[in-house]
Amino acid sequence: MTNEQKATAPMLSVTDLHVYYGAIHALKGLSLTVNQGEIVTLIGANGAGKSTTLRTISGLIVPRGGDITFEGSSIAGHKAHEIVRRGISQVPEGRRVFADMTVMENLELGAFTRSDADGIAADMETVFGRFPRLKERRTQLAGTLSGGEQQMLAMGRALMSRPRLLLLDEPSMGLAPLLIKEIFSIIVDINAAGTTILLVEQNANMALSIAHRAYVLETGRITLAGDAKELAASEDVRKAYLGG
Repeated sequence: MTNEQKATAPMLSVTDLHVYYGAIHALKGLSLTVNQGEIVTLIGANGAGKSTTLRTISGLIVPRGGDITFEGSSIAGHKAHEIVRRGISQVPEGRRVFADMTVMENLELGAFTRSDADGIAADMETVFGRFPRLKERRTQLAGTLSGGEQQMLAMGRALMSRPRLLLLDEPSMGLAPLLIKEIFSIIVDINAAGTTILLVEQNANMALSIAHRAYVLETGRITLAGDAKELAASEDVRKAYLGG
């Protein structure tokens, strides 16, 4: 692929993806694209395959069929740490911070693919600037943080690898409404600073309010796709996901 083709091609392209858990066909020919600079959201009910999609993109699950290309190169079936090195980082569902390690140690682990000490130190300060509460608690064990603080730490840890594409899996899960607003505001800021985002979220209202484009996933298949604002106004989407 030429540089010109790379510039016009989607940053991430998922094509006809098939994933199985044993005999269960979890993703059934799923296709989606994410363009550089976008926030794209994947919404759907519990068990639709949203987290499976992210876990397959990030290399935690090997697909049975289909392809995933990132910046023009196939990454389907690559190991997770190789995919991080290529520029994709994931904030997992349920935060998954290292509870017995400090905030600083969690952030340092996020930079495990890097060896540029000055750059790591500068990015640590950027993370602390974005999440002042983490700076106040930098020597505290991650397991003693509140749910909202752990979500901020998981996001900060992912940013420490300097991803060009950030995968966010249910960032609002278990958080109070005020904290959800704060987390989503930070997601918009991260995107404005140049990071492309693929967001999986059950809080469809919030996700559609910040996304450029959206996909609706039902039992392993994309059933609707389009501009996020248009989908938010769609009667079918409102009835199924927005409580309207």
